[in-house]
Amino acid sequence: MRILIVGGSDAGISAALRAREYAPESTVTMLVADAYPNFSICGIPYHLSGEVPDWRDLAHRTTAEIEATGIDVRINHTVTAINPATKTLTATAPDGPVELTFDRLVIGTGAEPLRPPIGGLDRLGLADGVHLLHTMDEARRLDADLEERGVRRVVIIGAGYIGIEMAEALTTRGIGVTVLERLDSVLPRTLDHELASEITAELRQHGVEVRCGTTVTEVRRDGGELSVVADDGKRNADVVLVVSGVTPATELAAASGVQVNDHGAIIVDRQMRTNLPDVWAAGDCVRTHHALLTEPAYVPLGTTAHKQGRIAGENATGGTKEFAGIVGTQVVRVFDCVVAATGLRDQEAAAAGYTPLTVQTTADDHKRYCPGATPIHISLTGDRNTGGLLGAQLVGTHGAEIAKRVDTYAVALQHGLTVEQLLDLDLAYTPPLGSPWDAIQLAAQNWLAAR
Repeated sequence: MRILIVGGSDAGISAALRAREYAPESTVTMLVADAYPNFSICGIPYHLSGEVPDWRDLAHRTTAEIEATGIDVRINHTVTAINPATKTLTATAPDGPVELTFDRLVIGTGAEPLRPPIGGLDRLGLADGVHLLHTMDEARRLDADLEERGVRRVVIIGAGYIGIEMAEALTTRGIGVTVLERLDSVLPRTLDHELASEITAELRQHGVEVRCGTTVTEVRRDGGELSVVADDGKRNADVVLVVSGVTPATELAAASGVQVNDHGAIIVDRQMRTNLPDVWAAGDCVRTHHALLTEPAYVPLGTTAHKQGRIAGENATGGTKEFAGIVGTQVVRVFDCVVAATGLRDQEAAAAGYTPLTVQTTADDHKRYCPGATPIHISLTGDRNTGGLLGAQLVGTHGAEIAKRVDTYAVALQHGLTVEQLLDLDLAYTPPLGSPWDAIQLAAQNWLAAR
């Protein structure tokens, strides 16, 4: 059986590896549009900060290690057309165009950065100091530009995960940073306003200028001066970084007859099958089954892409495994703080038909009589009528095990626990690391009292 994988990032490599494991007699070929198969795009900010000095260390596996598993890796192969009827695809390659045949196809083309409707972005580019950031090539070009221009000031448009991570990375590098966000708080799709204010304070404490509720209208270069024009004024910059989110990269799939939704995400079932026979899709290019929602959602996450890719690879070689779904668990470090969230926020839960109640709690990460105790701010959302757990947001210090605690909430959500059942969980305790009632359980007690 000939398996072709289009894309070599999280979903693509997971599909290829699982196909080789599940059906070792199959021929598995992975087509990668660039020269960076199985690189950690999530690690780019930590390379640019200097925390990971060598960009090569962002590779989960080298090309040689991938090929040693029996996968035929074709780097710098950009697929230009897929013909499902003849089971062929064409691609541009270093030596010219190629045509390949397949029995089964997995599409893992990922996402591409959004270009917001800002004047000048269609005219300005790398030569002007204006950067997008989504690929290893883009990261390396930005790194080189920061050095060559002797950059002292960067304006970041967008205060989502990448914008905030890059604010930390560039500040750590000794560069002055301004973050501009159209919505009224940082991490606007992750945190409620009250918790987001904690992150704004952390950014400002480290010298980052943060302006939310401001709309950028133009990026322009007048002579030798690059500037960003917003409704609250103009700011000069040596480099402008646009990180306003992503959109599924599905033009190729849609042109071949693969069904996409109104937002351009590929429609797949729980086995990652598309509407076309013998064609699967996974990762940031597809819509995702969400355990708390009746309709699939678009939630591009690396962890999700790995899981979906594994399922697509298994099923493309004869399996019948189903994707269990996500609850949207995310975590990010912001200097000395950690932000984490899972499940639905209050307004999302209401839109989905729940009757949400959200309660704020602040609890110490471990017993206060042990040195170093720090507060964890928790926003817990449950259904007022059923008592079901719906979501949680946490903000705390880097050493307060925020990721561990959000994972506990995530497991509870995926297994349908109520808020009250959180009190039954047998969680680890010792005074330097926790409390007899963990912070996540104290938040549950407060929610029950408020209900």
